[in-house]
Amino acid sequence: MNYPVRKLADSQMRQAINSTSPLLLERAGGVLTLSINAPPTNRMTIEFMDEFERAIVAAACDDSVRALVITATGDENFSVGMDLKQFMALAGDRARTEALLDQRLRVLAAIENMTKPSVVTLFGYCLGGGLELPLSCHFRLVATENAKIGLPELDLGSVPAWGGTARLTRCVGRAHALDLILRARKIGGPDALRIGLAHEVHPMSALKSAAQDLAQTLAAMPPIAIAGVLRCVIGAGDSPLESALAEERAAFLRCAASADQAEGLRAFIEKRRAVFTGR
Repeated sequence: MNYPVRKLADSQMRQAINSTSPLLLERAGGVLTLSINAPPTNRMTIEFMDEFERAIVAAACDDSVRALVITATGDENFSVGMDLKQFMALAGDRARTEALLDQRLRVLAAIENMTKPSVVTLFGYCLGGGLELPLSCHFRLVATENAKIGLPELDLGSVPAWGGTARLTRCVGRAHALDLILRARKIGGPDALRIGLAHEVHPMSALKSAAQDLAQTLAAMPPIAIAGVLRCVIGAGDSPLESALAEERAAFLRCAASADQAEGLRAFIEKRRAVFTGR
């Protein structure tokens, strides 16, 4: 599906916290926060995913957005995954089922391949799509207590369908991925950190603020260099070494021609904090 490319409107940024919209958008400086808004389960409905895709497409093209935080309203659950009743209503309709699946794969690929860093919070139930979405993000922060993270699709007679098998395996390795998926296991924050699924763990009371702090730190980094690193690590990370080195060389040359690198070097010599503009 093609959406018109435009900046996120101010009205989108000021959605009230009690909005009935399935997706809330908030802006703080260069950080855009997207919140699933269907507490307490925060199921990802068809309506949510349509709004979410529009927001991701717009954020990718908006130079004033430098980092994303993906979270959910409330403090009970990040997401129990897709709305299974909606999915069951598609039974027998192959075309609509494939369209739904393709949209989710497309949106998660857009997050993973975006040249802007994304931070996601995991708390409470993070199941099925509620883990597959975080797996597409660049930083995963998990609650120390009460997180239940897993891909339990085998309990439903199915398999992960939003890229979970591939991304989980790349994230934690084959042994841990098979253990989680084939046994339909659910793990908590400390275990997620131990196997490399989480980057950080925080008490639930501090989790969302920690995500905002990290996103603000990333947003203050030079955007051209950030984009270069993401292209190298995400885009070229699985390429042959020669191709990956060529991508790194190209990223370095883009930075060398930028005003941001000149500012960074001057700031270092002058012993002050650099102010990067993305030019």
